[in-house]
Amino acid sequence: MTVEQIRTQLEQVAEQLDDLAMSVLRDAVEEGATTRPEEEKRLTRARRSVEKAIQILG
Repeated sequence: MTVEQIRTQLEQVAEQLDDLAMSVLRDAVEEGATTRPEEEKRLTRARRSVEKAIQILG
C-alpha cells in the first residue's frame, strides 16, 4: 500500500464521518434539540483529526 492509497482512504473516511455527523445533527433537529449532540461533536473532532492526517501526508 502506498501513501497515496492511504491518503485516499483517509479522504473517504473523512467524508463518511462528515455524512454521519450531518445525519446525527439532522436527527437532533427533527427531535427538537436546541444544542449540538455530543455524538456530532465527537464525529466532527474525529473528522478534523483525519483531515489533519491527510494534510500531513499531503
